[in-house]
This record gives sequence, structure tokens and C-alpha cells, in this order.
Amino acid sequence: MNWLWTSEAMIAAMGGRPIGALPEGITGISIDSRSVGPGEAFFAIKGDRVDGHDYASLAVAGGASLIVVSEAKLPALGRLTIPMIVVEDVLAALGKLAVASRERSRARIVAVTGSVGKTTTKEMLRQALAPSGVVHAAVASFNNHWGVPLTLARMPADTEFGVFEIGMNHPDEIRPLVKMVRPHVAIITTIAAAHLGYFKDLEEIAAAKAEIFEGLEPGGTAILNRDIKQFAFLEERAQEVGVSHICTFGQHAKADFRLADFEGSAESSTIWAVLNGETTEVHIGAPGRHVAENAMAVLGAALLVGADMTAAGAALAGVRAVKGRGQRHILGIGEGHLTLIDESYNANPASMRAAIALLAATAPELTGRRIAVLGDMLEMGAFSQQVHEELTGPILAAGIEHVWLAGTEMTALRDALPDSVDVVYFDTTAELADYVVHSVIPGDVLMVKSSLGLGFGKIVASLIDNYPPFADTEHQS
Repeated sequence: MNWLWTSEAMIAAMGGRPIGALPEGITGISIDSRSVGPGEAFFAIKGDRVDGHDYASLAVAGGASLIVVSEAKLPALGRLTIPMIVVEDVLAALGKLAVASRERSRARIVAVTGSVGKTTTKEMLRQALAPSGVVHAAVASFNNHWGVPLTLARMPADTEFGVFEIGMNHPDEIRPLVKMVRPHVAIITTIAAAHLGYFKDLEEIAAAKAEIFEGLEPGGTAILNRDIKQFAFLEERAQEVGVSHICTFGQHAKADFRLADFEGSAESSTIWAVLNGETTEVHIGAPGRHVAENAMAVLGAALLVGADMTAAGAALAGVRAVKGRGQRHILGIGEGHLTLIDESYNANPASMRAAIALLAATAPELTGRRIAVLGDMLEMGAFSQQVHEELTGPILAAGIEHVWLAGTEMTALRDALPDSVDVVYFDTTAELADYVVHSVIPGDVLMVKSSLGLGFGKIVASLIDNYPPFADTEHQS
């Protein structure tokens, strides 16, 4: 059997105490009792809202072959007869297993952070590296204090390329995670006004993102966006912590991985990429200049980790959307159809602008309309009113005449938009969802976007429930 971990190795790595007849090994790791599979280990992590120990019996019913639990919770689990590894703190034990995974691995590791585009870039890396070897990458956006160690602990020993996404909304969050991951290449996609409520300005955000340099392996490379204002600051931070290899991407004439030209449509993109002085035409199965820019970082990272570059470039044609990040649905309505662009996963000023540009690039049909369905951008702090008002500019520049809103912060945009724009506003997501479902007509193009806390995924789900998808084309955002 090709085990992910033997029980013996797990006990040694975590310093755990075995109870019962442990299996020889496990085939996977889960922290969710609803998705645990036969032969997997269930780690009963105590989160902010849910304690995994309360769901241990469900994990057993799902086929878990052993569970990892905390010493303090053991008395409450007395009726369970499943083999266990008992530790002091389950999340800390997962972290120790993650460190052991990295120590045993011979993979080339790429880590990605940035205010916008982390998940897209991670998925493009997964795609680009796949033709060159076994790739292990995070599922969804597993980029926080439990998602990163979980992804690392799940990395098979025979992995050849590892891709990790590392996020943050406070200082000192990236530092401990990147020291677990120890990447050979670290990418910062861009610096933008995300989580501004926790920071004084963009430079503070840049400083927090720059923590990724501290975990680079000796001789590793930082890949920085040459087109952003914070480039010099990031370059200096990298040099301060001893990073000797710094490469750049973007449209700047001095960029090492240069986007020489871009041709986009509503469905896809073509770029002309300059690497090592040679220009290559690359097709990307997704729209958006922001995607094309991040593709340059992907191609640069692929080059640095020794991938087959011809295959890497060709693989980008197969890029598909991440749910909630630009995924397109063609929905049947009456005798026609409407186009739904699902950007409901999250939002900040930079990603809002990118999503508005995607909507602008997608033409309605017949008497259809371009409709921006927008909700609050959260964690903007004292900047909230300003950044919501400032969406007026991109909306007007894109020629979007229908804007449907919900959320308390979106009152600022509602009040700032001129009378030439048809503005509809509701206090709640539920009210807006009901309005959207009953107000769309054939030919419409809707782009739905908000911070995750607004629950705009419900609007997307309501549309799909009410209007049958008869063709899905998925695009990355």
C-alpha cells in the first residue's frame, strides 16, 4: 500500500501517544467529518466556531481509520473504540506533521501571496507544472493558519512540484506559515487595498506580504511585480533578509518575465511572453489582463523550477475558473439565455475593478443588459466609504448602466452614482437575490461580486436553481 503516512511516522513527527491498534498507515488527512474518506486520519481541530472533537463519531462513521485528538478532550471520547493518536494540541500537531512533510520532500516548492490573484496564480501553476511531474497544490483557498499546514501534511512523499498559497489579513501571519513551507520560489502577485481596516496604508500591507521572503530556501528566488508602486519597497525588503535572487514580471521594459503584448476577449486571452530574450505566444483559457499579468509570474516560476516550458505554456490554454472567481454559467431563460459571471467569493477594490473590466468585455445579446450585482467590500476600516465611492469611476468608464446593490457599505456607491445609471439597492442579500431572480431577461450579462461575508453565493445559487444551465464555460479570474 502506498501510504501518505505510516502511523509510526505520524507518532514520531507529532510526539503523539497511540491508543488502540493503529493501522499500518493512512491514505489521507481530513479536518472535516463530512468529507473524511475510508482509510484517512481525522484531525479533530478546535476552531473559532466548531470543535472537531464534537464530530469525531461522524468521522468514524465516514470511514476514518484513526483520529488525532487532544489529551484534554479524551475523557469525552470514552465510548469511541477507534484507534487514536493523542496529542496536547491538534492544530499544533498538524503543524509538526507539516514540518516533517517538508523535511522528507525533494519537491521544488513555489509559494504565492499577494492582495489579489493568489488562488488564480496557484491554479495556473498547478496547470503549468503538471506536464513536468507530480504536482501537489492546495485545494480551494487553503491559505491560512490551518489550511497551509493541512496542505503541507497532505503532500505525498513522491511530489515533484509543490504549490502553496499563503494569505493574511494581519501582520505576522505569513511568517510562521512560510517557514513551514520553505519555498524555492516566492511570488507576490500585487499589493492592493485588501484588509485595509487592519493596516494604516498600502506600505504596511506590502510589509506584511514581504514576510514571505523570510522563509525562502537559501539560494531561492523572489518573483516581484515590476509594475506596481511598491516594487522598490519589496525589493529592498527581500534584500534586507538576504534574498540574493530577485526576478520580476510585468509589462515594464526591465521585467525579467515580460508581458510584451496582450489580446483579450470575453472568453480567453493571448499573450506574447518574453523570457530569456525569446518571445512566445501563449493562449490562456481565461479572460482578463490581470490573469495575463499573473501568468507571467507563473511562467517565470516554471522556468526557475526546471519545468518543460513548451508544455507549461501550452497547459495554460486549459486554465479554468475557480468557483466564485470568474466562473461563467450560461443559463436558459425563456427562449434565450443569460450569462452569469460568478465573482462571489471575495472582493477588494483591485479585484472589483478587474471584475468590472470582465463585465465590460462581455457583450449582452438582443435587448440584454450589462448588470453589476455588487455587495460590500469588508475589512476596509476607515477607508470604507472612500473605496466604495471610488467604484463609480470604473463603472462609468466601462459603460455599465445597471448596478444592483446590497449591504450597508454599498450605500456609499449608491449615493455616488449619477442618475444615468439604473441603481437598485436593498439592505440584505436575501432581498437582492429575490429581485435579481425575478428581474433578469434573455440576453443579460450579470457579474456578481462581494466580500464572502455578504453571502452573494446565494444569489448565484438562486439564479442557477431558477434558470437551467445548458452550457457551462468556466473562466479564471
